[in-house]
Amino acid sequence: MIGVQGAAVFDFFVTQQEITASMANQRDDISLRGCANEHRSRIFAGGVRALSRHEKTAERAMDQCSEEQLFHCFHEEANSIAIIVKHMSGNMVSRWTDFLSSDGEKPNRNRDDEFINDFHTRKEVMDCWEKGWSTFFQTLSELQETDLLRTVTIRGEPHSLIEAIERQMYHYSYHIGQIVYVAKQLNANNWKTLTIPRSRKTT
Repeated sequence: MIGVQGAAVFDFFVTQQEITASMANQRDDISLRGCANEHRSRIFAGGVRALSRHEKTAERAMDQCSEEQLFHCFHEEANSIAIIVKHMSGNMVSRWTDFLSSDGEKPNRNRDDEFINDFHTRKEVMDCWEKGWSTFFQTLSELQETDLLRTVTIRGEPHSLIEAIERQMYHYSYHIGQIVYVAKQLNANNWKTLTIPRSRKTT
């Protein structure tokens, strides 16, 4: 975990113009400025940008799936891509709504319901996906430098602001890996690599 010490401060796009530009550019420009510890600032800003890239990686994986494949479960204990999306979005909306003023586990959240599929179309899945990410990045864009040393709670457990954000970064990266893995298993013969392709020896 990145510690929070002294007068280190950060500022995510504080003007509406910057917020709009950030959203329009797929959140790639979320950054930290005016931080007393530039090393910490770079690490944190890099983490946020990495999550934005992970978001797009998952979308590119889902683009390679048919609508039917989004709902495929390998067995009764497995989660489909649609279920993973529903769970991630539910977590994001709960954690990032009123982030600074209420516990991250909202009383109206039904976590168990997130693992029951009630989607029928790709559009429903992707609308849910976008709702979660928009909530997440919108909240980040509204944080002020004076918020840095505040404490928030998740399931009643206190976290520094940075710790809370890092906790969610880990969670989302974990599930994005699952989405990519499932998509690749379902499209093994036609898979278009999302990273650097493996070198293949010719005979």
